[in-house]
Amino acid sequence: MSLYSAKVMDHFRNPRNVGVIEDPDGVGEVGNAKCGDIMKMYIKVENGILVDVKFETFGCGSAIASSSMATEMIKGKTLQEALLLTNQAVAEALDGLPAYKMHCSVLAEEAVQAAIRNYYETHGIPYDEKDFPALNHGHGEEDGDGE
Repeated sequence: MSLYSAKVMDHFRNPRNVGVIEDPDGVGEVGNAKCGDIMKMYIKVENGILVDVKFETFGCGSAIASSSMATEMIKGKTLQEALLLTNQAVAEALDGLPAYKMHCSVLAEEAVQAAIRNYYETHGIPYDEKDFPALNHGHGEEDGDGE
């Protein structure tokens, strides 16, 4: 039996929304120093709706699949709806991830939030830090061990 679901394998082999949005409205880049995965998410916003989302991921199959699924899940949503995306929802949409790969879905959640926060910041839109829970707990940032 495979460690990965058919959906994980499909999104890994045929990732959706890969690439760069030229002149994006927001960009979020996050990484996990322990595993080396880096995820970059680009968003295009019109009237508060995510009309386009693309990603570039340097990482394992689970990271690529998580990025791909996250873009599918938020495309066409409002910014507020996209901010509600959780890593658990991404993992469930992929029919599960092995426990030791759940950090990949966390990176996807963080990348979405980072791109939206960047959009708010670059467009001078006020926001509440509480809307960005994945970015406020320090996961994916320096882990304080001095490296």
